[in-house]
Amino acid sequence: MSTTIAQPTDQAGIAGKVVAVTGASSGIGEAAARHLAKLGAHVIVGARRTDRLETLAEELRREGARIEHRALDVTRCASVQDFVGFARERGGRLDILVNNAGLMPLSPLAALHVEEWERMVDVNIKGVLYGIAAALPVFEAQGHGHLINVSSVAAYRAMPTAAVYCATKAAVNFITEGLRQESRAIRTTIISPGVTESELGRTVTHGETAKWIAEYRKQAIPADAIARAIAFAIAQPADVDVSEVVVRPTGQA
Repeated sequence: MSTTIAQPTDQAGIAGKVVAVTGASSGIGEAAARHLAKLGAHVIVGARRTDRLETLAEELRREGARIEHRALDVTRCASVQDFVGFARERGGRLDILVNNAGLMPLSPLAALHVEEWERMVDVNIKGVLYGIAAALPVFEAQGHGHLINVSSVAAYRAMPTAAVYCATKAAVNFITEGLRQESRAIRTTIISPGVTESELGRTVTHGETAKWIAEYRKQAIPADAIARAIAFAIAQPADVDVSEVVVRPTGQA
């Protein structure tokens, strides 16, 4: 007997939802914004590169999508608060926040790239916490909400040159699970991509690491694969929480 799993190809469970996406100027964030907008969500995108957001919004509006954009720096709590407030104002509420912004400047610890460590902590951990701080009061006041945090397969084991990055993503997982247990009316989802097409590899400044990362990333899957996983979690009934999804290339070790 074969079993067919229904895919969220229609708009059920997504159409009309107000979704805010951080780090939406490229990669997974951009793919998620495109996919959700085409499924009928009212999407609000944020990033530092507002020129890219404008281009994305104009393109999708021509296709009939509801999408708006706002400058966003996730390392600044006030900026995240402003972004969430803007999303709530334009949408009338906020149903989902996708904390996607992230950095991956890998290097051996002995290279002492301290500024890069600090930047990863600021974006990958503090950015998620600032998102929670901004969205959680809104969700609690509404009596519902869905927080989706983009993590990584790197959260599950340490790897050479990736110790700090792995630690930041492990923190995302624990923070998300802690919120799930504390806030029973709010859905939380961890999305952990494997090697995915994005600009993350370009943030690697350590020479030797950059070489092997370029080779490693040749097996990357399209960012749309992660967007579909995000949509799957959103499309479930309100009493179903897809707590964790790992998506990676079939051949990834």
